[in-house]
Amino acid sequence: MPAPLNLLTDIDGLSVGHATDLTLGSGVTVVVFDEPATASGIVLGGAPGGRDTALLDPSLTVEKVDALVLSGGSAFGLDAAGGVQAGLREIGRGLQVGTTQVPIVPQAILMDLLNGGNKDWGLHSPYRDMGYEAFAAAAKGSFALGTVGAGTGATTATFKGGLGSASAVTPSGHRIAALVAVNALGSATVGEGRHFWAAPFEEGQEFGGLGLPATFAPGDRSMRLKGVNLKATTIGLVVTDAILTKAQAHRLSIMAHDGLARAILPAHLPADGDTVFAAATGKRALEDPLDFMELCHLATLTFARAIARGVFEATALPVEKAQKAWRDSLASDQTAG
Repeated sequence: MPAPLNLLTDIDGLSVGHATDLTLGSGVTVVVFDEPATASGIVLGGAPGGRDTALLDPSLTVEKVDALVLSGGSAFGLDAAGGVQAGLREIGRGLQVGTTQVPIVPQAILMDLLNGGNKDWGLHSPYRDMGYEAFAAAAKGSFALGTVGAGTGATTATFKGGLGSASAVTPSGHRIAALVAVNALGSATVGEGRHFWAAPFEEGQEFGGLGLPATFAPGDRSMRLKGVNLKATTIGLVVTDAILTKAQAHRLSIMAHDGLARAILPAHLPADGDTVFAAATGKRALEDPLDFMELCHLATLTFARAIARGVFEATALPVEKAQKAWRDSLASDQTAG
């Protein structure tokens, strides 16, 4: 079952902030931890872009991060983590290295440079400032989904992509939640229709309650891509309130990728950069080995649900020839009916 908000902020000990520019057609989302969180991650897409992702390998030294960043802008968007670092440095956060502190801020980026927004930003990209803006906006409680933050310029093969989130509670009371910017080369929906591949995992009607189609036509399982030569990426994270080792966090990120593969078809393509982080705020101990198994299971389900919610909540960009949103197709069908 989902936690109260069905959002990442159901996890105690973190805040979420967005910077959104609809004219640019891009944005930044940051997750700031109240205290450094144990973190890891894994890349399974063939064309990733990231900053400080290598340190998340469970065999490497640094175990904790101060924040995680998801951003549009492709490689230009990697400047966003610098803005978040600046904000963290202002408030005295960071890994103590001798007499100085270095904020640890891994980041993943997605390709949204060809969505019709105005990318003529001049000499320097806007992403460092947007990273700082998102950091400054970080708060607890409810936050917007859809065409916002890192999901602003996201697209998929069939409908406008966006930012999604979902949460769950294990039988022992541990919480886990996902946050995803859905910018897939493939599709989150079945065939040309509105049914989500993630439908079996839906809680209530969090992404429309349509379920799966009554039958599948042969073409429903055919490959749908938003372009042959385009780059894409679905990026996100899962966070739990459990006390985990870095190796356990790494396993959690692998399980979340299972959710990605259940919610997007096809996933992990050579031109995707699919990247998932996992973090643990360390508020509650695991009392039983099955507790961690349950977290792994729910990492898969919450990530799949968050992907469907990102597409479900998205709205089209206010630009000419913008990709239509799932909600636009619903309205068209209702009008036609």
